[in-house]
Amino acid sequence: MNKGDIKILLVDDEPDILEIVGYNLKNEGYQVITAENGQEAIKFAKKYNPHLILLDIMMPEMDGIEACEKIRKINSLENVIIAFLTARGEDYSQVAGFEAGADDYITKPIKPKVLISKIKSLLRRLKTEKNSEDSLKIGDIVIDREEYVVYKSGEKISLPRKEFELFSLLTSKPNKVFKREVILDTVWGNEVVVGGRTIDVHIRKLREKIGDNHFKTVKGVGYKFVLPNTEK
Repeated sequence: MNKGDIKILLVDDEPDILEIVGYNLKNEGYQVITAENGQEAIKFAKKYNPHLILLDIMMPEMDGIEACEKIRKINSLENVIIAFLTARGEDYSQVAGFEAGADDYITKPIKPKVLISKIKSLLRRLKTEKNSEDSLKIGDIVIDREEYVVYKSGEKISLPRKEFELFSLLTSKPNKVFKREVILDTVWGNEVVVGGRTIDVHIRKLREKIGDNHFKTVKGVGYKFVLPNTEK
């Protein structure tokens, strides 16, 4: 996919941020749509179907967390990449962002070159999706990598990108323990700095959706995916 075909929705209530970040994104060749609050973000996301949404948290009318949660419930937008771009750097804000369904959490201020690098890293997934095998079946679970959905006993379960990528990693080798540093590097990439609780949040959400008995914690090491009666 060419850069000129990629649409980025930039959402912030500060005109300076919209102007500066928008300028740098356009300078890279991306299509840029801007919104000033969460309600506009949802409206424009439905209208333009962007590939990436950059969301501020603290905004009038509707904040970024609520907007992210609502966007994740829209079927036509279930595969959109969402990253928070915010001055809120507290751990609890990051956890709230990931729980809302964000793929990444970027704190301001950030140098334009670093931001562009992070955005390129996020958008790189658009290129790799078509290269992956379409589906994987494990027991009564089918993982559709093209549609980013999981079927368990025939029931469709839609997952945000990070949850899906984490689930795909763990299921790629059932019963194998994946170390936390390997998970962070594979799923989030070494260009992305996330809090230590990020993996735990995503595992908890996968347990709620897929089933608690499929995910085992190896204390001080990491996590593994298991099927009933197959755990070693």
